Amino acid sequence: MVEAAGGAPDLPATQLGYFDDMWQLQASAHVLSVLVEESKIAIIVDCTILYPQGGGQPSDKGFILSIDEQTRFRVEDVRTRDGLVYHYGFFEASDLGNSSTFQIGQEVILYVDKSRRQLNSRLHTAGHLIDVCIENIGLSSLQPGKGHHFPDGPFVEYKGAVPASDIESRRAALEAEANRLVAAGGTVQAAVCSYEEARNRCGGQLPDYIAKDSKPRIVSIGSSFGCPCGGTHVKDISEIGSMKVNIPPDLICT
Repeated sequence: MVEAAGGAPDLPATQLGYFDDMWQLQASAHVLSVLVEESKIAIIVDCTILYPQGGGQPSDKGFILSIDEQTRFRVEDVRTRDGLVYHYGFFEASDLGNSSTFQIGQEVILYVDKSRRQLNSRLHTAGHLIDVCIENIGLSSLQPGKGHHFPDGPFVEYKGAVPASDIESRRAALEAEANRLVAAGGTVQAAVCSYEEARNRCGGQLPDYIAKDSKPRIVSIGSSFGCPCGGTHVKDISEIGSMKVNIPPDLICT
């Protein structure tokens, strides 16, 4: 049964399976709602391993399959709103040539597109690695800003000043340090912590937007201090591969 959306459904918040296991590509779940929003079908399940777009990272793609494999929903986009994760896509025709739907409470299997997840995770981890490198090459005065971890031109922004005469040498040092760390490797870890533990994992301070009564998820690379992050990452930074650092002239601000 497909229902027309009439505001946010009164449902429990979606459990985020990728918070605990960023490399799980298949998992079971139960359908909570099947909605139509502006001609788009959305599936809500109780727990998802598909990442919803946010934090500078694009969403996963994949599909949702019934246990008997007769009903298949192609997931083209994933978004989150009011604690619920919406899987947008369409039902594919069955072997009998008919499209179908899911029933509320039905058990289904979620599948993540492996190649897309791996690419997005590599790009996101590379963004975090640049933060580590900025510190390592003596540019800790720069304050990290927006990160864009999309394949169409990933970047991270920093606020601060670097003399124009030093830009090229700093860029080369940043690239060399990033590739040195990638070659050496280092485990990437994520953990949901109490505020105090999260602050300790992040070097003694957290951004102001982190509420003191919350339990932030902290991602750490190797022995470096962590930072709050809800995205997916590689298991080891060696999986990033070689990195090329560019600083477009029109993006240099002082």
